[in-house]
Amino acid sequence: RAALDRATVLLSVTKGGKRIDNMWGSGGGQQSVKHLVKEIDMLLKEYLLSGDVLEAERCLQELEVPHFHHELVYEAVVMVLESTGDKTFKMILDLLKSLWRSSVITMDQMKRGYERVYREIPDINLDVPHSYSVLERFVEECFQAGIISKPLRDLCPSR
Repeated sequence: RAALDRATVLLSVTKGGKRIDNMWGSGGGQQSVKHLVKEIDMLLKEYLLSGDVLEAERCLQELEVPHFHHELVYEAVVMVLESTGDKTFKMILDLLKSLWRSSVITMDQMKRGYERVYREIPDINLDVPHSYSVLERFVEECFQAGIISKPLRDLCPSR
């Protein structure tokens, strides 16, 4: 009990908490959402530069946040929508296919990521006018690859 009380005091002190964080590290659920979003964004950008699926998979697993993998799905699909050309389209499709087959991303996380895109596509379309057609094409390719289910494909909004 005394150790828990002492730890609570140390963590409540700003500098002490940062020092403890630096000594012991903070992984998994201890990281802020903002930090995790940045990490996932960097992971995806690095993957698009290197093309190394296994490295991207390793980095995602090192984040230790399987409950947050929907963010990778969401960010990846948005990258496809914002991209010009087929390179990003194909690379993200390959990445999602690999993460799906290796069970790193579960069906639930995949579904949550796609549903977020579906909800936000009207706003995305304001910045990226061709996003509906790209989304429809990408969703169809993902369905053909076995990444998403038919009901999830059928939920895809269209213009």
